[in-house]
Amino acid sequence: MIWFKEFKVAELNDRPKNHLGALLDIQFTEIGEEHLSATMPVDERTHQPAGILHGGASVVLAETLGSIASYLCIDPQRFQAVGLEINANHLRPVKSGKVTGICKPLHRGAKTHVWEIKIYDDRGKMNCISRITVAILPKAIPDSH
Repeated sequence: MIWFKEFKVAELNDRPKNHLGALLDIQFTEIGEEHLSATMPVDERTHQPAGILHGGASVVLAETLGSIASYLCIDPQRFQAVGLEINANHLRPVKSGKVTGICKPLHRGAKTHVWEIKIYDDRGKMNCISRITVAILPKAIPDSH
């Protein structure tokens, strides 16, 4: 298992609701040995004007998965994980339903993590593939004065 400790899906879905992932109703669905999955609805919140899934919404799902995956791999008392770079290829349109992102590691180093996120529609067709690089930064040590 690649995670720092054992986590439950309910813990990930029970985080504060004042962020973009919550506004788009991103829900974590599985924490596997070496992958993390989440869903996002394709509806008026995530559509672009042409009535299909907005590419930026797919990137939000990908970045949410990659950032949380890195967080799950580090000691949160000592480190923080922040997105450094992300890219996405949008392969086919999605009009409705849900999309599911599956995040897997490509590299987990001391200072950077690289994750691949494949996003699938309800029919199991890949509609987006993304890669995110996450910086692993030491948390500032509080000044003792």
